[in-house]
Formats: sequence, structure tokens, C-alpha cells
Amino acid sequence: MILNVMTSNNHIAAEYPHFELTDKIIKCAKEVHKRIGNGFHEVVYKRSLAHEFFFQNIPFERETDMVGNNREIGLTDCADFLVNGKVMVELKSIMQFDDAHLTQTIDYLEASNLEVGLLINFGGKYLDFKRVINMKYHSQS
Repeated sequence: MILNVMTSNNHIAAEYPHFELTDKIIKCAKEVHKRIGNGFHEVVYKRSLAHEFFFQNIPFERETDMVGNNREIGLTDCADFLVNGKVMVELKSIMQFDDAHLTQTIDYLEASNLEVGLLINFGGKYLDFKRVINMKYHSQS
């Protein structure tokens, strides 16, 4: 069971944090999926989405370290994208999401103290995505 998370694939859920930015990211992902379809390895979508972000003038970093906040373990892992320093994006090219993919996204958000992330799947006939809200987010201001 997953706790402390709120997800949605509703494309018009304007109440989400950073809605305008997540909306732009989703539109870019839809454009990539429309252009190249499904069935490719994840790296193909990473490259194509990076190009789309560039052409849409959306600032991003690729494979950004998400440093874990567990002092005993000292976790480090990489999210696929950090967009405009605000939204973490994790890509998949699989048949469908499962709890492990959602848990990975939540872990990245909590480790980096980011408020919102997107889990995007290019593996199906249609693009699938979930907005993921970090319920443990602490504002730095």
C-alpha cells in the first residue's frame, strides 16, 4: 500500500502544484509519442523528450542525482529529468505502471524534497502519465 502520495492522469487538473509546467511537459511527451510511437527502449524516449524540451525552450537537466536523505544508507540514484528545477520526470517504456514504479518516483521526490513529479510511460498504444505529489514536501521559503 502506498501512503503519502496523490496521483492523477487528469490532464486538466489545474489544482496541482506547478500545473502549467507539468502541462507543458505532458504536451511535449505526447508530441514525442505521436511522432515515434511505442515499442522503443526507454533511452529513445529520453533523447527525443530532451530534444522536445530544447525546442520548446523548457529548461531541464538530464539524469539528475537524487541524493537519499537516509544517513545510514547514503542513497544516490538518478531521475531521468529535472525540469526547471521544480518537476522531477521519470520515464518508462513498459506495458503498464505498477506499484514499484510509483514507489521509485515517490522516493526520488522525497529524497530531493521536490513537490511534484511526473511518471510517464511511452510503452502503450497511448501515452500514460501520472502526476505525483510529495505529501512530505517541506517548502524552503
